[in-house]
Amino acid sequence: MCDADSILENLARVRIAVVGDVCLDLYHVLSDASEISVETNLPTQIVEQTSSYLGGAGNVAANLASLGAGRVELYGVVGDVLYGRVIRRLCEALGIETRGLVVDPEWFTNVYTKLYRDDEEEPRIDMGTLNTLSDAAEARLVSLLERHLADNSAVIINQQMKGGIHTARVRTSLATIIGDARETPFFVDSRDYPDDYPQSIRKLNEREAQAVLASEAAGATAARELCRRWQRPVYLTRGEAGCVVATEVETVELPAPALSGPIDTVGAGDSMLAGIVCASCAGASPRNAAVFGSLVASVTVRKLRCAGVATREEVREAAREPDYLHRPELARSPWRAHYLDSTSIEIVTHPPTSTFEYALFDHDGTISTVREGWEQVMIPMMIEAVLGAPPEEAPEDRVRRADAAVRDLVARTTGIRTIVQMERLCDLVRGFGFVDATSVLTPREYKQVFNDRLMKGVRARIARFEAGELEPADLTIKGSVAFLHALREAGLTLFLASGTDEADTRNEAQLLGYADLFDGGIFGSTEESSEDPKRMVIKRILERIGDDGGSRIVAFGDGPVEIRETGRAGGFKVGMAADEVRRYGLDEAKRERLILAGADCIIHDYTQAPALLAMLGLTSPGKESPNA
Repeated sequence: MCDADSILENLARVRIAVVGDVCLDLYHVLSDASEISVETNLPTQIVEQTSSYLGGAGNVAANLASLGAGRVELYGVVGDVLYGRVIRRLCEALGIETRGLVVDPEWFTNVYTKLYRDDEEEPRIDMGTLNTLSDAAEARLVSLLERHLADNSAVIINQQMKGGIHTARVRTSLATIIGDARETPFFVDSRDYPDDYPQSIRKLNEREAQAVLASEAAGATAARELCRRWQRPVYLTRGEAGCVVATEVETVELPAPALSGPIDTVGAGDSMLAGIVCASCAGASPRNAAVFGSLVASVTVRKLRCAGVATREEVREAAREPDYLHRPELARSPWRAHYLDSTSIEIVTHPPTSTFEYALFDHDGTISTVREGWEQVMIPMMIEAVLGAPPEEAPEDRVRRADAAVRDLVARTTGIRTIVQMERLCDLVRGFGFVDATSVLTPREYKQVFNDRLMKGVRARIARFEAGELEPADLTIKGSVAFLHALREAGLTLFLASGTDEADTRNEAQLLGYADLFDGGIFGSTEESSEDPKRMVIKRILERIGDDGGSRIVAFGDGPVEIRETGRAGGFKVGMAADEVRRYGLDEAKRERLILAGADCIIHDYTQAPALLAMLGLTSPGKESPNA
């Protein structure tokens, strides 16, 4: 959606000033060890690790510098003792110019001290939030602003605290400067005074927008109202619901990047703002500036226990093939669903008008239920790996934290190759630190542990099938095999792609009697290929029909990967949200996951095949189709 490389390459000529509440973020990791103070006879809290980062307006400046802006200046007030000096040293290390930093002996430098014990954050210690700006410091700051701000390509005004630098006089002076500097764009991110900076571009969150409007208006409605009110572009951030960009020309709702693994949202708004301003100065449209800003924020939120910044290479990587969260309100609100007439087929986007020639199927959970319950195998296995011991032998608080982290990992990675899930597991094991570094297994070794446990149940089901105790219908989603036949009869070429090892996928499809229906081929994970098989198959189809033929692909799957990859190609995505235990009916967790991934419609099984085929334009509504 935006050319990140072009934006980054054009930043060397950009000069940006940041005016605001300059803070210091201190992170202390507390040790479990303690001792009794001789003086007070109270137990002490021992810090085993500490780190410091620029916060507030300083964090915005740090992100600008990390992204490669040619010059970054910081304007604000700091004290003349330890913490103020630390801020100046951090600026110097990052190449941020500090001629705009006023040193005031009466100023209590704003410091946020964040304490962590066993990855749990304890109550924060805040310093400097009760400051009152002295007349001398205020006059000095205003003088610097008036003298130098016009030297910049853009100016960012950042306000986070009422007890900061944004006094009435400073706000009035900035408003005058904005009015006089007609060629210099000003971007404002102000929690309490967004109305006080006319002729500026605003970035604010939904809660702040509602406070300004004194209403419950949200999303596009709120953004449009604010754009009309201020007569300038508005960037309205909505967390996982993405961002709304409102200009005089259009209002655009943009999805948020999809993230896997644990996240830390501290400073996300700062990095988003830095990205928006950098992209704008590099010539991007407001829409593309918002996309670039969201990519920058998607990098920093993955950095835990720090006010993270995004490097140029990290942003390039994030921009290569980003995944996005789609329609989170609908995904988490089943009562909002809209259905095809007289069916349980949920329509998320308009039914297709394309003529389909190719159908891509995921295997496990979309056709086969041989591996049903893999999550119930993977989750305990991963928890044990994180703890380094069976859960019953570990402290209860550790088990609780490991359980939450593992469930989040599995939810975010369902559908991708098992080896990639195990790579994320390795990161989790190392991050928790409960296991000695020399005892952490490789991703391939963890995958083998998982496969060994999973295959016990798989082999038991296959043995019952071979003994005649189970039939194909007992090990497949209801109506799936008949539906495959119907698609072949309609002339489609079928492909089967799975994150499971290819040999196992082929064997199970052959055993259950539908391998020969996949005339396009059966593909699974292999040791030789580092590419996801679903992505590989879609690329192969596109090579056959041309990049402009993606609209002729329809995909069926119960995981995010096949949905996202088909969407990237321009195809139609059918989410299979079946309850794998019953083999029919809705699994609400799957529905949520699939809509977030971008599914165009949701089905619970294949029992309503005639209506589904008609919707896809593959048969007339009155024509019957096999439905067993």
